[in-house]
Amino acid sequence: MHKAIGIIILLAVGIAMVGCSSSNGSNSTNVNGNWSASLTSTPTGPTIYAFTTTFAETSGGGLSISNFTFTSTGSCFVSGETSEAGTFTLSGNFNGNVTGTFGMTINSTNANNATLTLQGGVGPNNTLTGTWILSGSTACSGQGTFTFNKM
Repeated sequence: MHKAIGIIILLAVGIAMVGCSSSNGSNSTNVNGNWSASLTSTPTGPTIYAFTTTFAETSGGGLSISNFTFTSTGSCFVSGETSEAGTFTLSGNFNGNVTGTFGMTINSTNANNATLTLQGGVGPNNTLTGTWILSGSTACSGQGTFTFNKM
């Protein structure tokens, strides 16, 4: 009899814990998929660079990047003449609060020797947000903010 009451109490506590958890879906826990990025010089400024890509999380915080294509034009980067690398880490709690860090580097493989470095983290509603710095020649320099939206 005591064993049955214990099992009932255990089940009730488990159901209550599931009901009390807060998972509003505002922060995604999965970076895998297609993304579009917009890089601006200020949070409300015009888009300086834009691209689409596919991310797949790998073991140890790595990020596999494929299908990378600039959708904006510019003299510092030419689609098909870049190499990309990235990192992604997540942490969170049982209340649905997800945080994480994101980093990506895009290197021009043509004569410009431009390097675009992005550093940020998980934003609300399936976004990645942060800051970017462009370095290389004097014609290829700048900084600002970015937003990635999951497509």
